Amino acid sequence: MAHRPRKTGGARKTGTKGKAGSKPLGLLERLAQGPVICAEGYLFEFERRGYLQAGAYVPEIVLERPDLVEALHREFVHAGSDVVEAFTYYAHRAKLRMVGREGDLARINRTALRIARKVARSTGTLLAGDICNTSIYDPNESKSHKQARRIFDEQIEWAVEAGVDFIVAETYSFGGEALLALEAIKQSGRPAVVTLAIPRDGTTREGWNVADACRRLEAGGAAVVGLNCARGPDTTMPLLREIRAAVSCHVAALPVPYRTTAAEPVFQSLTDPSLPGNRAFPTALDPFLCNRYEIAEFGKEALALDVRYLGVCCGAGPHHIRSLAEALGRRPPASRYSPDMSKHILFGSDKRLWQKNLEYGRQTYGAAESAPR
Repeated sequence: MAHRPRKTGGARKTGTKGKAGSKPLGLLERLAQGPVICAEGYLFEFERRGYLQAGAYVPEIVLERPDLVEALHREFVHAGSDVVEAFTYYAHRAKLRMVGREGDLARINRTALRIARKVARSTGTLLAGDICNTSIYDPNESKSHKQARRIFDEQIEWAVEAGVDFIVAETYSFGGEALLALEAIKQSGRPAVVTLAIPRDGTTREGWNVADACRRLEAGGAAVVGLNCARGPDTTMPLLREIRAAVSCHVAALPVPYRTTAAEPVFQSLTDPSLPGNRAFPTALDPFLCNRYEIAEFGKEALALDVRYLGVCCGAGPHHIRSLAEALGRRPPASRYSPDMSKHILFGSDKRLWQKNLEYGRQTYGAAESAPR
């Protein structure tokens, strides 16, 4: 079905409430008004901070340092996120078994949801449950389908119990697994945001192209379909155009903040000859990190396509989210501290600055006007 253009309502701040005393706006109501920002990337951020191990990527920090999880939720909201997504990514039975913590399954999910609910309800943001790829799904093995569905049902039950506004099903490279997750969410009665992580060859692991995969998800009842993870802005955008032309529902775009290329289209494929084995993923991606201005440009380009569910995935920091929000015409609380180079001792323009320093800056580093603001 071809996309029917809608009135976008501009890039204004999306309202959280309807008329006085009415119920806060839900996901679809907010999307009808304009873009919704969702911050992701908790796994990479906590790995960088030294509270989560690269490899299994299990969010044990939910139980070990719930205060830090709450603080990061609040940082992302401060930066402009409209959604608090419970940190239950990879907090499922198959992954917890890998680190010997399957017995903590219910506790880690309920704790993550309780933390996220506290932040969402205190900030007027949307509360999202989160399920993801199971790592055990095999399209040709029906037993794995039952196991995956059990994983989804368990996590969704806890999310519904916590009163989530909608549920995110993310990072699926198998289209069939994404459809299985969607079926489970639909049974819960909550709106579903389903995002695919498209591998290097540009199709799902079954060989579906992105347009076909997203059409199937829309037909299955997803409220929002699209892409997250794996691809950076430059290699997400071409696929995003295909999706937007193929579906009539809302579209999601949450790239990783890394400079992927046509030759190395996913961040798992990025290479650096200075490294053993040349592979930068997952702990040597720093040289490929997008700056905040690149994320802002991606946000503006995506919104111009009428892609309204926007965010940044693995590798994102609050500065990326703030830049995205500002690119959409918003002024989140963190904008109070957005860069203002006018008062910089070497590159500024304020007349109170010492002119000898400014002259030194011009002679040594070039014109002040060239510095990002």
